[in-house]
Amino acid sequence: MKPRFELVHRDEKSHARLGKLHTASGIIETPVFMPVGTQATVKTLEPKEIEAVSDGIILANTYHLWLQPGEAIVSAHGGVKGFMNYQGALLTDSGGYQVFSLSDLRDIDEEGVAFRHHKSGERLFMTPEISIKVQEALGADIVMSFDECPPFDADYTYMKTSVERTLRWAKRGKDAHKNPNQALFGIVQGGPYKDLRRHSLTETLAIGFDGIAIGGLSVGESKQEMYAVLDQLAPHLPNDMPRYLMGVGTPDDLLEAIDRGIDMFDCVNPTRLARHGAAYTIDGQISIKAARYQDDMAPLDSGCDCKVCKAYTRSYLRHLFKADEHLGPRLISYHNLYFLKRLMRDVREAIKANRFYEFKQGFLSRFYGHKV
Repeated sequence: MKPRFELVHRDEKSHARLGKLHTASGIIETPVFMPVGTQATVKTLEPKEIEAVSDGIILANTYHLWLQPGEAIVSAHGGVKGFMNYQGALLTDSGGYQVFSLSDLRDIDEEGVAFRHHKSGERLFMTPEISIKVQEALGADIVMSFDECPPFDADYTYMKTSVERTLRWAKRGKDAHKNPNQALFGIVQGGPYKDLRRHSLTETLAIGFDGIAIGGLSVGESKQEMYAVLDQLAPHLPNDMPRYLMGVGTPDDLLEAIDRGIDMFDCVNPTRLARHGAAYTIDGQISIKAARYQDDMAPLDSGCDCKVCKAYTRSYLRHLFKADEHLGPRLISYHNLYFLKRLMRDVREAIKANRFYEFKQGFLSRFYGHKV
């Protein structure tokens, strides 16, 4: 069954939307944050824990799994889900971002991208057709079109050339896509240039996809620049398709993007922060390694009902990091992802009640400690 999107409700005071993404692996309520399982694992967590801290969908990385262990091995396990013993829905990215971000030695032409393996230096070549072929072998419910992700500050001439090439690649990828049970999303690029973003959206929709992703953001631009792009696109995004903002995951960015009509998100931020001892709480982000938590007998977040907050004190969690024990990053990774899952649940309830704006203002005021 190919995933389909159902628009359930739209908040009366914003572009925020409540939806359902129907997949063969279950129904995903949106807005939704998708934990990142780059190498067929959400770092440090077991499959049952992933189910507890997600809303039924995660992301895996085409580029990394193509290189190691290779799509044939993953496919022999029944795809990523069989490979990692995960039962929920899965989205795979196209590998495009990694091709452009991890390798400085690359050559782009109409056919595709020649580049060096980011570790071994081996010469590799990625095309839209190869990306689709790999993603089909990985067995995702949702797959992404292969695109170029140029720097946000690329000049207009280069960005225009890149957008046109990405559109041609999108058409080739759609023609190559043969799995009727997978949804295929097109990706909108264009950097800060309003006319290019609008052109990219219009032409991507004309090709015909099952969902729209917005790429080329959260790549070093300011928050104001990112929000400006979303403001410009919001009135033109189709109501009957899921809208996915790629690589975004801080609480403020999630809420601001939802306010502008975005449905789906992914980001490595919650687990990356956790590995350095940074934890989300309702009163803001804290560093559990700080000396003030040495004898703190309170839970990590007094308002959280996750298993970490029910069982462990801040003092103990700090001890794990000071002792360089692996359990520390593991527990805070679990908590941070659960925190975002709970945030998305509260967002959905607020949209349903037509009070998203009030919820957003209240959350951000408390989390960031000032009136917003």
